[in-house]
Amino acid sequence: MDIDALLEKTLPALGFELVDLEMSPKGRTIRVFIDSPKGVTVDDCARVSHHLSHLFTAENIDYDRLEVSSPGLDRPLKKLADFVRFQGEEAQLVLRTPIEEARKMKVLLQGVDGECVRVERAGKALLIEFSQIERARLVPNIEWRKTK
Repeated sequence: MDIDALLEKTLPALGFELVDLEMSPKGRTIRVFIDSPKGVTVDDCARVSHHLSHLFTAENIDYDRLEVSSPGLDRPLKKLADFVRFQGEEAQLVLRTPIEEARKMKVLLQGVDGECVRVERAGKALLIEFSQIERARLVPNIEWRKTK
């Protein structure tokens, strides 16, 4: 079983979704990015790391280093379900081919329609085929508050 499939099967039972998986060229470092609707704490990462260490040993997955973390504020959007979950949020897209002469664009996510992502750009509605999105990340929305 490949690591990606193993994680997709294992993490939901722990209450997390697999956001991304990175492996060093020789597979010696494995980076697992997890998320949940309530967010991810340092304790969550430690618990998942401990569980995966035992799982990888049982599955004979050879590695030197395992890193488990949250995807961060600029979370990558990898699945169609991500575009539904973060509807109403701003995202930065990089497209495989330009739309309206742009490969990179900041958009407001509006959901999905079949295999297409609905977005708004500069007040204009666009429908982009999911397969045309090379990369997508949330744009962090940080509100700075003045304290008295």
